[in-house]
Amino acid sequence: MRDTLDIDGRTLSYLDFGGTGRPLLALHGGMSEAAAFTGLAAALGDGWRVIAPDQRGHGDSDRAPYYRREGYVADAVALLDHLGLTGPVAVLGYSLGGLNAYHLAAAHPDRVSALIGVDATVVIDISAGPQWFDFLGALPYSAPTREELLGAVDPAALPFVADGVRPLADKSGWRLAFHGQDMLDSIHACAGDHRGTWTASTCPALLVHGRRSRALTQDVADAMVGGRPGTSYTALEGDHFVPFTDPEGFHAAVGTFLATL
Repeated sequence: MRDTLDIDGRTLSYLDFGGTGRPLLALHGGMSEAAAFTGLAAALGDGWRVIAPDQRGHGDSDRAPYYRREGYVADAVALLDHLGLTGPVAVLGYSLGGLNAYHLAAAHPDRVSALIGVDATVVIDISAGPQWFDFLGALPYSAPTREELLGAVDPAALPFVADGVRPLADKSGWRLAFHGQDMLDSIHACAGDHRGTWTASTCPALLVHGRRSRALTQDVADAMVGGRPGTSYTALEGDHFVPFTDPEGFHAAVGTFLATL
């Protein structure tokens, strides 16, 4: 079921996969959306009710005035309140969503019963010079037709945008699932050392790691697990996108951890 809530005049869209199981709040990565967890919801079955927002500026949710951690966290709390989930819930986050999940658990420990970080690092250093995400600055946002929109996108960027194109709300054309400048702002707002935030929460936690990830290096992953009591670790063969390149391994890791709660 897709539904929305209003947060200070801004729409936040979310998917509630339903069921009578315990709630699992799932936060997607940057340039993604809630539907990325459709497979996970199916794999977990009736035991867990997966609730996944299109985080601010992503998917069907409105663009936001800023993309700092406090904004993402406030949206998550507003969604839990909207659903009447005032007690602690399990929270999973991939990449950007993982960083947001760490901050949610640190700022609101009474709302988080367990924490799953999926290839989400705590040390983000954005150096000067060219970056892999520079293409975002040149992305078009909308066009009269889907074909024109995708035709204006650099072929190297198509894997990041093709699956998310959708009609504009007024049906006058097509748009991407995110605005490139919003994503640049969101990426730069992630920069910093978040190790203190990671260790501030004490609930049971799992770190799922792609062994060849360039976003979460092995030394940082080892330090995250060793520096936070109650944290377990699952490594999968793959890079940062391992939840999508090895969905079976990802689903099994999450399911195995949740079964211990």
